[in-house]
Amino acid sequence: MQERLQKILSARGICSRRKAEEYIGQGLVKVNGEIASIGQKADSEMDKIEVDGKVLEERAEMLYYVMNKPVGIVTTNATRRDQKTVYDLLPKELQGKIFPVGRLDKDSSGLLLLTNDGVLAYRLTHPKFDHEKEYEVFVECPITDGALKKLEKGITISGEKTKPAGIKRLGDSKFRITLTEGRNRQIRRMCQKVGCPVRELKRVRIVCLVDTLLGLGSIRSLTTKEVSDLLHRAGIPFR
Repeated sequence: MQERLQKILSARGICSRRKAEEYIGQGLVKVNGEIASIGQKADSEMDKIEVDGKVLEERAEMLYYVMNKPVGIVTTNATRRDQKTVYDLLPKELQGKIFPVGRLDKDSSGLLLLTNDGVLAYRLTHPKFDHEKEYEVFVECPITDGALKKLEKGITISGEKTKPAGIKRLGDSKFRITLTEGRNRQIRRMCQKVGCPVRELKRVRIVCLVDTLLGLGSIRSLTTKEVSDLLHRAGIPFR
């Protein structure tokens, strides 16, 4: 079956679709010996696909991990000289083999899913699938019921209204918010709009994935049941 190269590379866990476009643009991807172009399609079973000189093969094992990301860590699958990244927190044997699903900004903490399953990553990050992510928010000042109602109904950011959110008050200055989209620093920008800047932000749930015992900065593999439940919720057959 013919599919876009970006999708093939992502599904095999080689990289994200965005990174695949960069590889293709840099001339690092070949199909049957010819340098590929952006938007090109191929058959992963019939065509010989190479990435940086290595022939693309079926992935033998799907890997699924969850990390409790600390504040100050950048969500990227690369190293940086000036900042510590998620890559630096991974055990040596996992570095370069799994990548973060979505982003959790540097100033936020909490659950971060890492995998080499590009199909799952796509399903969980694309807004059309409406998968939930829940956050615990501590703001700088007491937040009114009216402000929480505005967050629940949606806030206009950069000319576009956010999708309706789930809200649960936890205290005068603390609440939980459940989103089905993930714009850049969305919760911080929403809270700023209602006059209550965020002091602390922590992700506590990714779809059905919850872990209140995972230590800060720690990582563990998902259980078989967690993987099965996550794939089921994402509409992917458990394999």
